[in-house]
Amino acid sequence: MNTEPIWPNGARLALSIVVNVEEGAEMSVLDGDSRAEAVDEMGMMVKPGVRNFSNESNYAYGIKAGAPRIMDMLARRNLPATFTAAAQSLERAPEIARRIADDGHETCAHGYRWQVQHNMDEETERAFIRRAAQSIEQTTGTRPVGWLSRYLFTANTRRLLIEEDYRYHMDDYSDDKPFWDTDTKIGKPILILPYAIDTNDMKMWNAPAYTPRDWVIYLNDTLDVLYDEGAVAPRMMSLGLHLRISGRPGRAAALESFIERVSATDGIWIATRAQIMEHWTKTFPPSGR
Repeated sequence: MNTEPIWPNGARLALSIVVNVEEGAEMSVLDGDSRAEAVDEMGMMVKPGVRNFSNESNYAYGIKAGAPRIMDMLARRNLPATFTAAAQSLERAPEIARRIADDGHETCAHGYRWQVQHNMDEETERAFIRRAAQSIEQTTGTRPVGWLSRYLFTANTRRLLIEEDYRYHMDDYSDDKPFWDTDTKIGKPILILPYAIDTNDMKMWNAPAYTPRDWVIYLNDTLDVLYDEGAVAPRMMSLGLHLRISGRPGRAAALESFIERVSATDGIWIATRAQIMEHWTKTFPPSGR
């Protein structure tokens, strides 16, 4: 691999803004699940079969207020993002699906529902993966080419994605640049676009003492290191957002300060994951092609 910046227009860093759309597809007693969604900003757990009305409203905030706030922020600067969406979320919020398409963003599949798949048998998981793609194509008009699980997945997942014609997989945290998996299915490589937990806004839910200012300091430090390294090697930064988290006013203000800095910095290519995939495939095709 060469040691020159390889991103378009000589950029030193590719920045992927990832907006997770999970609200409306979380675990829900109303949807027949045995218990309410466990991911809760307050860390509250309720007994099986009992609704958590407060947490349901927290998720609803993401759709009602968080989504327009984040999407307006991106639109003001004409910035593209990848919306990793649970398909059911877009079915239940078609206005968000329409705006993703109208604003020129990418939709990456984040499951049909926002549920872990590590305990699915192969047939069930294949149907889950296929149903997500079909639904997202119906709501946005475009079939997704990428996949992000709800963290836990199976030994079959990547092979199933290849067989269902997905072109990239995000469930990897092992590098700061894309790379090819040529081993899972010989003759059918898939591009791995690593994601990142450390720059994800979810940490503000998991650790209440972690403030928006702490997060932005960490984002800026990450940007500085990767930008410097990008002078001699390909580097990609992931910024993971959630409608119900970064969509809150105080966190949105912190996010906007980071986006303002990025927008004012030369040499940063802000791109969707599909755009990064296409560019990497052209520049560094898998071995043997």
